[in-house]
Amino acid sequence: MVDKPLLQAARGVQPEVTPVWFMRQAGRSLPEYRELRQGVPMLEACRTPDLVSEITLQPVRRHGVDAAIFFSDIVVPLQAAGVDVRIEPGVGPVLAKPIRHKEDVARISAVDTADFADISASIRKIRQELDTHHPQVALIGFAGAPFTLASYAIEGGPSKNLERTKAMMVGEPQLFSQILSRMAELSAVFLETQIRAGAEAFQVFDSWAGTLAPADYETSVIPHTREVFQRVQSRISADTYVPAFHFGVTTGELLERMNLPEVDVLGVDFRVSLAEAARRLPKEVTLQGNLDPAFVNAPWEQLEPRVRAGWEHGRHIFNLGHGVLPSTDPEALGRITRYVHSLKRTG
Repeated sequence: MVDKPLLQAARGVQPEVTPVWFMRQAGRSLPEYRELRQGVPMLEACRTPDLVSEITLQPVRRHGVDAAIFFSDIVVPLQAAGVDVRIEPGVGPVLAKPIRHKEDVARISAVDTADFADISASIRKIRQELDTHHPQVALIGFAGAPFTLASYAIEGGPSKNLERTKAMMVGEPQLFSQILSRMAELSAVFLETQIRAGAEAFQVFDSWAGTLAPADYETSVIPHTREVFQRVQSRISADTYVPAFHFGVTTGELLERMNLPEVDVLGVDFRVSLAEAARRLPKEVTLQGNLDPAFVNAPWEQLEPRVRAGWEHGRHIFNLGHGVLPSTDPEALGRITRYVHSLKRTG
Protein backbone atom coordinates (compact mmCIF):
# COMPACT_ATOMS: atom_id res chain seq x y z
CA MET A 1 0.00 0.00 0.00
CA VAL A 2 1.27 3.49 -0.87
CA ASP A 3 2.08 5.55 2.23
CA LYS A 4 0.59 8.85 1.12
CA PRO A 5 2.22 12.08 2.37
CA LEU A 6 -1.04 13.54 3.67
CA LEU A 7 -1.83 10.43 5.71
CA GLN A 8 1.74 10.33 7.04
CA ALA A 9 1.48 13.93 8.22
CA ALA A 10 -1.95 13.31 9.74
CA ARG A 11 -0.56 10.63 12.03
CA GLY A 12 2.39 12.79 13.08
CA VAL A 13 5.04 11.40 10.76
CA GLN A 14 7.03 14.04 8.88
CA PRO A 15 6.88 13.08 5.17
CA GLU A 16 9.69 13.87 2.76
CA VAL A 17 7.73 16.87 1.46
CA THR A 18 5.04 18.86 3.23
CA PRO A 19 1.64 17.85 1.85
CA VAL A 20 -0.55 20.53 0.30
CA TRP A 21 -4.24 20.86 -0.41
CA PHE A 22 -6.66 23.78 -0.41
CA MET A 23 -10.07 24.02 1.18
CA ARG A 24 -12.73 24.59 -1.51
CA GLN A 25 -10.21 23.65 -4.19
CA ALA A 26 -12.90 21.54 -5.90
CA GLY A 27 -14.65 24.25 -7.90
CA ARG A 28 -14.78 27.92 -7.01
CA SER A 29 -11.93 29.41 -9.04
CA LEU A 30 -11.54 26.87 -11.84
CA PRO A 31 -12.95 27.80 -15.25
CA GLU A 32 -13.38 24.11 -16.08
CA TYR A 33 -15.55 23.79 -12.98
CA ARG A 34 -17.74 26.74 -13.95
CA GLU A 35 -18.16 25.30 -17.44
CA LEU A 36 -19.14 21.91 -16.04
CA ARG A 37 -21.62 23.41 -13.56
CA GLN A 38 -23.34 25.69 -16.07
CA GLY A 39 -27.09 25.21 -15.74
CA VAL A 40 -26.75 22.50 -13.08
CA PRO A 41 -28.09 23.37 -9.59
CA MET A 42 -25.64 22.76 -6.77
CA LEU A 43 -27.49 19.96 -5.00
CA GLU A 44 -28.13 18.18 -8.30
CA ALA A 45 -24.41 18.38 -9.06
CA CYS A 46 -23.63 16.94 -5.61
CA ARG A 47 -25.82 13.89 -6.28
CA THR A 48 -24.48 13.12 -9.79
CA PRO A 49 -21.46 10.78 -9.56
CA ASP A 50 -19.92 11.69 -12.92
CA LEU A 51 -19.98 15.38 -12.03
CA VAL A 52 -18.80 14.85 -8.46
CA SER A 53 -15.89 12.72 -9.63
CA GLU A 54 -14.77 15.13 -12.31
CA ILE A 55 -15.03 18.21 -10.07
CA THR A 56 -13.18 16.50 -7.22
CA LEU A 57 -10.34 15.48 -9.54
CA GLN A 58 -9.92 18.77 -11.42
CA PRO A 59 -7.62 20.44 -8.85
CA VAL A 60 -5.56 17.26 -8.50
CA ARG A 61 -4.76 17.34 -12.21
CA ARG A 62 -4.29 21.11 -12.39
CA HIS A 63 -2.45 21.92 -9.14
CA GLY A 64 -0.68 18.67 -8.22
CA VAL A 65 -2.03 18.76 -4.66
CA ASP A 66 -1.62 15.87 -2.22
CA ALA A 67 -5.31 15.43 -1.45
CA ALA A 68 -8.63 15.49 -3.25
CA ILE A 69 -11.46 16.92 -1.15
CA PHE A 70 -14.78 15.27 -1.93
CA PHE A 71 -17.05 17.67 -3.80
CA SER A 72 -20.35 17.99 -1.99
CA ASP A 73 -22.23 20.36 0.30
CA ILE A 74 -22.88 20.25 4.03
CA VAL A 75 -26.68 20.29 3.52
CA VAL A 76 -26.74 17.10 1.42
CA PRO A 77 -27.54 15.05 4.56
CA LEU A 78 -30.43 17.40 5.37
CA GLN A 79 -31.83 16.87 1.88
CA ALA A 80 -31.46 13.09 2.29
CA ALA A 81 -33.40 13.35 5.57
CA GLY A 82 -36.39 14.82 3.77
CA VAL A 83 -35.79 18.48 4.60
CA ASP A 84 -36.85 20.85 1.83
CA VAL A 85 -33.58 22.70 1.28
CA ARG A 86 -32.15 24.41 -1.77
CA ILE A 87 -28.96 26.33 -2.43
CA GLU A 88 -29.64 29.74 -3.91
CA PRO A 89 -26.74 31.16 -5.96
CA GLY A 90 -25.14 34.06 -4.15
CA VAL A 91 -27.13 33.33 -0.98
CA GLY A 92 -26.47 29.79 0.25
CA PRO A 93 -28.67 27.09 1.80
CA VAL A 94 -32.32 28.08 2.25
CA LEU A 95 -34.98 25.95 3.96
CA ALA A 96 -38.65 26.16 2.97
CA LYS A 97 -39.63 25.40 6.60
CA PRO A 98 -37.06 26.14 9.30
CA ILE A 99 -36.59 23.77 12.26
CA ARG A 100 -37.66 25.78 15.30
CA HIS A 101 -40.04 23.60 17.33
CA LYS A 102 -40.13 20.09 18.73
CA GLU A 103 -42.63 19.08 16.03
CA ASP A 104 -40.20 20.30 13.35
CA VAL A 105 -37.51 17.91 14.57
CA ALA A 106 -39.86 15.01 13.84
CA ARG A 107 -39.79 16.06 10.18
CA ILE A 108 -36.10 15.15 9.97
CA SER A 109 -36.11 11.51 8.92
CA ALA A 110 -33.48 9.05 10.06
CA VAL A 111 -30.95 8.15 7.36
CA ASP A 112 -28.58 5.27 6.76
CA THR A 113 -25.85 4.59 4.24
CA ALA A 114 -28.42 3.22 1.76
CA ASP A 115 -29.79 6.76 1.41
CA PHE A 116 -26.43 7.83 -0.02
CA ALA A 117 -25.93 5.25 -2.77
CA ASP A 118 -24.91 8.01 -5.19
CA ILE A 119 -22.34 9.29 -2.69
CA SER A 120 -20.81 5.82 -2.46
CA ALA A 121 -20.72 5.59 -6.24
CA SER A 122 -18.99 8.98 -6.46
CA ILE A 123 -16.33 8.01 -3.92
CA ARG A 124 -15.60 4.69 -5.64
CA LYS A 125 -15.27 6.43 -9.00
CA ILE A 126 -12.84 9.01 -7.55
CA ARG A 127 -10.75 6.38 -5.78
CA GLN A 128 -10.45 4.33 -8.97
CA GLU A 129 -9.06 7.36 -10.80
CA LEU A 130 -6.72 8.30 -7.96
CA ASP A 131 -5.43 4.77 -7.47
CA THR A 132 -4.75 4.42 -11.18
CA HIS A 133 -3.29 7.82 -12.05
CA HIS A 134 -2.46 9.62 -8.78
CA PRO A 135 -1.50 6.93 -6.23
CA GLN A 136 0.16 9.42 -3.84
CA VAL A 137 -3.00 11.53 -3.53
CA ALA A 138 -5.36 10.90 -0.61
CA LEU A 139 -9.13 11.35 -0.73
CA ILE A 140 -10.65 13.42 2.08
CA GLY A 141 -14.35 13.13 2.89
CA PHE A 142 -16.18 15.86 4.70
CA ALA A 143 -19.31 16.91 6.54
CA GLY A 144 -20.64 19.95 8.34
CA ALA A 145 -20.43 20.19 12.11
CA PRO A 146 -23.75 19.95 13.99
CA PHE A 147 -23.76 23.62 15.04
CA THR A 148 -23.28 24.92 11.51
CA LEU A 149 -25.91 22.55 10.11
CA ALA A 150 -28.31 23.48 12.91
CA SER A 151 -27.78 27.19 12.37
CA TYR A 152 -28.96 26.91 8.75
CA ALA A 153 -31.88 24.74 9.83
CA ILE A 154 -32.99 27.05 12.64
CA GLU A 155 -32.43 30.35 10.83
CA GLY A 156 -33.87 29.04 7.58
CA GLY A 157 -30.81 30.26 5.71
CA PRO A 158 -27.53 32.15 6.18
CA SER A 159 -27.47 34.66 9.04
CA LYS A 160 -24.74 37.05 10.19
CA ASN A 161 -25.83 37.13 13.81
CA LEU A 162 -27.60 33.76 14.27
CA GLU A 163 -30.25 35.45 16.39
CA ARG A 164 -32.73 32.57 16.46
CA THR A 165 -30.03 29.95 16.91
CA LYS A 166 -28.38 31.65 19.87
CA ALA A 167 -31.71 32.55 21.46
CA MET A 168 -32.73 28.88 21.28
CA MET A 169 -29.38 27.78 22.66
CA VAL A 170 -29.94 29.92 25.77
CA GLY A 171 -33.74 29.90 26.04
CA GLU A 172 -34.60 26.35 24.95
CA PRO A 173 -31.44 24.34 25.64
CA GLN A 174 -33.19 20.95 25.50
CA LEU A 175 -34.65 21.63 22.06
CA PHE A 176 -31.32 23.05 20.88
CA SER A 177 -29.50 19.95 22.10
CA GLN A 178 -32.05 17.70 20.43
CA ILE A 179 -31.58 19.44 17.09
CA LEU A 180 -27.77 19.30 17.31
CA SER A 181 -27.85 15.63 18.23
CA ARG A 182 -29.98 14.92 15.16
CA MET A 183 -27.53 16.90 13.01
CA ALA A 184 -24.63 14.92 14.51
CA GLU A 185 -26.29 11.68 13.45
CA LEU A 186 -26.84 12.95 9.90
CA SER A 187 -23.22 14.06 9.56
CA ALA A 188 -21.92 10.80 11.03
CA VAL A 189 -23.89 8.65 8.56
CA PHE A 190 -22.78 10.90 5.69
CA LEU A 191 -19.15 10.44 6.72
CA GLU A 192 -19.53 6.72 7.35
CA THR A 193 -20.85 6.35 3.80
CA GLN A 194 -17.83 8.16 2.37
CA ILE A 195 -15.33 6.17 4.43
CA ARG A 196 -16.86 2.79 3.65
CA ALA A 197 -16.72 3.67 -0.06
CA GLY A 198 -13.05 4.67 0.07
CA ALA A 199 -12.43 8.08 1.68
CA GLU A 200 -9.08 7.88 3.49
CA ALA A 201 -9.54 10.80 5.87
CA PHE A 202 -12.36 13.17 6.77
CA GLN A 203 -12.78 16.77 7.84
CA VAL A 204 -15.59 18.25 9.92
CA PHE A 205 -16.23 21.90 9.01
CA ASP A 206 -17.76 24.32 11.50
CA SER A 207 -18.34 27.52 9.57
CA TRP A 208 -20.18 29.36 12.35
CA ALA A 209 -18.49 28.13 15.55
CA GLY A 210 -16.44 31.31 15.70
CA THR A 211 -19.56 33.35 16.46
CA LEU A 212 -19.73 31.77 19.93
CA ALA A 213 -18.07 32.64 23.21
CA PRO A 214 -15.79 29.85 24.45
CA ALA A 215 -18.02 28.99 27.43
CA ASP A 216 -21.12 28.61 25.24
CA TYR A 217 -19.19 26.58 22.69
CA GLU A 218 -17.87 24.25 25.37
CA THR A 219 -21.23 23.80 27.10
CA SER A 220 -23.69 23.64 24.20
CA VAL A 221 -21.81 22.78 21.02
CA ILE A 222 -18.59 20.80 21.34
CA PRO A 223 -20.28 17.74 22.94
CA HIS A 224 -22.33 17.31 19.76
CA THR A 225 -19.33 17.82 17.50
CA ARG A 226 -17.57 15.12 19.48
CA GLU A 227 -20.60 12.89 18.85
CA VAL A 228 -19.78 13.01 15.13
CA PHE A 229 -16.19 11.86 15.58
CA GLN A 230 -17.15 9.17 18.09
CA ARG A 231 -20.01 7.80 15.99
CA VAL A 232 -17.86 7.65 12.87
CA GLN A 233 -15.07 5.86 14.70
CA SER A 234 -17.48 3.39 16.29
CA ARG A 235 -18.91 2.43 12.90
CA ILE A 236 -15.75 1.76 10.94
CA SER A 237 -13.48 -1.23 11.31
CA ALA A 238 -11.17 -1.05 14.31
CA ASP A 239 -8.18 -1.84 12.07
CA THR A 240 -9.03 0.95 9.60
CA TYR A 241 -7.09 4.14 10.36
CA VAL A 242 -8.98 7.14 8.99
CA PRO A 243 -7.48 10.42 10.23
CA ALA A 244 -9.96 12.98 11.53
CA PHE A 245 -9.54 16.69 10.70
CA HIS A 246 -11.41 19.49 12.50
CA PHE A 247 -11.69 23.06 11.19
CA GLY A 248 -13.68 26.11 12.15
CA VAL A 249 -13.80 29.71 10.94
CA THR A 250 -12.68 32.54 13.29
CA THR A 251 -12.07 29.93 15.96
CA GLY A 252 -8.79 31.23 17.40
CA GLU A 253 -10.35 31.53 20.85
CA LEU A 254 -11.71 27.98 20.58
CA LEU A 255 -8.63 26.05 19.42
CA GLU A 256 -7.95 24.30 22.71
CA ARG A 257 -11.59 23.21 22.94
CA MET A 258 -11.66 22.02 19.33
CA ASN A 259 -8.69 19.77 19.98
CA LEU A 260 -10.78 16.72 20.83
CA PRO A 261 -9.16 13.38 21.72
CA GLU A 262 -10.59 11.91 18.50
CA VAL A 263 -9.01 14.60 16.27
CA ASP A 264 -5.70 13.99 14.47
CA VAL A 265 -5.39 17.27 12.54
CA LEU A 266 -6.58 20.67 13.69
CA GLY A 267 -7.17 23.32 11.03
CA VAL A 268 -6.08 26.85 11.95
CA ASP A 269 -7.72 29.79 10.23
CA PHE A 270 -5.62 32.73 9.07
CA ARG A 271 -6.42 34.95 12.06
CA VAL A 272 -4.11 32.95 14.33
CA SER A 273 -0.49 32.21 13.44
CA LEU A 274 0.66 28.61 13.33
CA ALA A 275 3.32 29.48 15.89
CA GLU A 276 0.68 30.73 18.31
CA ALA A 277 -1.55 27.72 17.65
CA ALA A 278 1.42 25.42 18.34
CA ARG A 279 2.13 27.25 21.59
CA ARG A 280 -1.41 26.61 22.78
CA LEU A 281 -1.73 22.99 21.72
CA PRO A 282 0.02 19.69 22.58
CA LYS A 283 3.03 18.82 20.46
CA GLU A 284 1.45 15.67 19.03
CA VAL A 285 -1.31 17.59 17.21
CA THR A 286 -0.75 18.06 13.48
CA LEU A 287 -1.73 21.57 12.39
CA GLN A 288 -3.23 22.52 9.06
CA GLY A 289 -3.23 25.96 7.50
CA ASN A 290 -3.17 28.77 7.24
CA LEU A 291 -2.34 31.23 4.46
CA ASP A 292 -4.91 34.01 4.13
CA PRO A 293 -6.90 33.19 0.95
CA ALA A 294 -6.90 36.86 -0.03
CA PHE A 295 -3.10 36.86 -0.26
CA VAL A 296 -3.00 34.22 -2.99
CA ASN A 297 -3.37 36.76 -5.80
CA ALA A 298 -0.58 38.98 -4.44
CA PRO A 299 2.67 39.30 -6.44
CA TRP A 300 4.92 36.31 -5.87
CA GLU A 301 7.71 38.47 -4.40
CA GLN A 302 5.40 39.38 -1.51
CA LEU A 303 3.59 36.04 -1.34
CA GLU A 304 6.63 33.75 -1.26
CA PRO A 305 7.86 34.80 2.23
CA ARG A 306 4.38 34.21 3.67
CA VAL A 307 4.16 30.76 2.08
CA ARG A 308 7.62 29.88 3.37
CA ALA A 309 6.79 31.15 6.85
CA GLY A 310 3.83 28.79 6.94
CA TRP A 311 5.92 25.88 5.67
CA GLU A 312 8.61 26.44 8.29
CA HIS A 313 6.25 25.29 10.99
CA GLY A 314 6.62 21.55 11.69
CA ARG A 315 3.77 19.06 12.25
CA HIS A 316 2.13 20.68 9.31
CA ILE A 317 -0.19 20.18 6.35
CA PHE A 318 -0.07 23.26 4.14
CA ASN A 319 -3.45 24.79 3.36
CA LEU A 320 -5.24 28.10 3.33
CA GLY A 321 -6.76 29.57 6.47
CA HIS A 322 -10.20 29.21 4.87
CA GLY A 323 -11.53 28.32 1.43
CA VAL A 324 -10.27 29.28 -2.02
CA LEU A 325 -11.92 32.53 -3.12
CA PRO A 326 -13.79 32.53 -6.46
CA SER A 327 -11.49 35.30 -7.78
CA THR A 328 -8.33 33.25 -7.14
CA ASP A 329 -5.96 32.77 -10.06
CA PRO A 330 -5.70 28.98 -10.45
CA GLU A 331 -2.10 29.32 -11.59
CA ALA A 332 -1.22 30.85 -8.22
CA LEU A 333 -2.43 27.74 -6.39
CA GLY A 334 -0.29 25.56 -8.63
CA ARG A 335 2.73 27.75 -8.01
CA ILE A 336 2.24 27.58 -4.23
CA THR A 337 1.97 23.79 -4.39
CA ARG A 338 5.12 23.39 -6.45
CA TYR A 339 7.02 25.78 -4.19
CA VAL A 340 6.05 24.02 -0.96
CA HIS A 341 6.96 20.67 -2.54
CA SER A 342 10.38 22.07 -3.49
CA LEU A 343 11.28 23.01 0.08
CA LYS A 344 13.38 20.48 1.95
CA ARG A 345 13.88 20.22 5.68
CA THR A 346 17.36 19.66 7.08
CA GLY A 347 18.30 17.97 10.31
